[in-house]
Amino acid sequence: MLTVTKSRSSIDIAIIGAGPYGLSIAAHLRARGADFRIFGRPMQAWIDQMPNGMRLKSEGFASSLSDPDSDFTLADYCKEKGIPYADTALPVPIEVFFSYGLEFQKRLVPGVEDKVVTVLRRSAGGFELELGDGELVEARRVVVAVGIRHFRHVPDILAALPEELVSHSSDHGKLDRFKGKRVIVVGAGASALDDAALLHQAGASVELVARRKTIRFHDPPNTRPNTLRQRIRAPKTGLGPGWKSFWCVNAPLVFRQMPRKFRVDTVRLVLSPAPGWFIKQDVVGKVPFNLECTIAQAKRENGQVTLEIANSDGTRKLLTADHIVAATGYKVDLRRIAFLGKEMLDGIESVEQSPVLSSSFESSIPGLYFVGASAANTFGPLMCFVFGTKFVARRLSKQLVKSAQRGVVASRTVAKAQVLDRG
Repeated sequence: MLTVTKSRSSIDIAIIGAGPYGLSIAAHLRARGADFRIFGRPMQAWIDQMPNGMRLKSEGFASSLSDPDSDFTLADYCKEKGIPYADTALPVPIEVFFSYGLEFQKRLVPGVEDKVVTVLRRSAGGFELELGDGELVEARRVVVAVGIRHFRHVPDILAALPEELVSHSSDHGKLDRFKGKRVIVVGAGASALDDAALLHQAGASVELVARRKTIRFHDPPNTRPNTLRQRIRAPKTGLGPGWKSFWCVNAPLVFRQMPRKFRVDTVRLVLSPAPGWFIKQDVVGKVPFNLECTIAQAKRENGQVTLEIANSDGTRKLLTADHIVAATGYKVDLRRIAFLGKEMLDGIESVEQSPVLSSSFESSIPGLYFVGASAANTFGPLMCFVFGTKFVARRLSKQLVKSAQRGVVASRTVAKAQVLDRG
């Protein structure tokens, strides 16, 4: 019987994920001469799981990936390509952003490997990664930079419906297939209103269902120079204006020292998923809103879906549609990361299924690091935005390289001692 031997290789650092965080960390490590490999399809979630025509809520100045010298920002890319750009008040189309991310990868992280990590396990030398093509990779340290695509959340009452009748907002890059269909969008955040607007533009008949009393759109940015008083009252940040955003951006290490309940509540509440100011004109008066409603029942009838919604005054209403889009957000849950088996999960200390991390992003398993949304309950809402890549990439790459240097010195010391002993 012919046995197939899997190829093996070893590396100091493995990065799992090639989105904004993975690419930014890799760019910094490459500049520092670190020994690493990065696995994943570049910008995959942004390309495949964000609807065409969407625009970023983040301002242009807050939407750049991080490289060591800030040599290739979104502004630089747009200038090179002749694409309209402004630091503020000009929403960035999703297609421009992921094209910029792909160009960033080509220039600054050319060695990205479009491979899937199927299993991550501990080994004598640190970790073993099993790739989709069968290769086994030994790594001393691993950075998990998988982003939010693993963490999509669909309420149980909707998740019980057949897949052909309900989907998550992240399931759709294109919405053309809903032309002429009746669609219910559930949610009140940015994804919900973006999808409602784009579905309406695609020719679907759309209704919105949300628990909120009102839809609070972000305020349009002030294009006039701010007075000193305005800057003091509401400082401008990459997460929006205001002192709460200011502290989230500038003090993630202080945030980490706060009580657990404060951190978890802040991540959930301080930056509510409000839709962008620019989407308001595309939905108000064009898409019916069913607000202050809860879903009492959802069932399939004659190939369609019927929702019974309960209003705040106790009255009930039936809505029938061909499909429901659950724009119900994301919930970090390590159990949803497919390559983490039980043995790994059991070893990771967590709070509400989010990893507890050191000031250097290291989990309770030495050498295993988490960044992006997975790190939000430790470092705050900054981790949920591209703007956070600068803080993370600089701090983590410095830590990883220092750790590698200490490891080399320790190895040389041990080797020298062994030689002396033999002498």
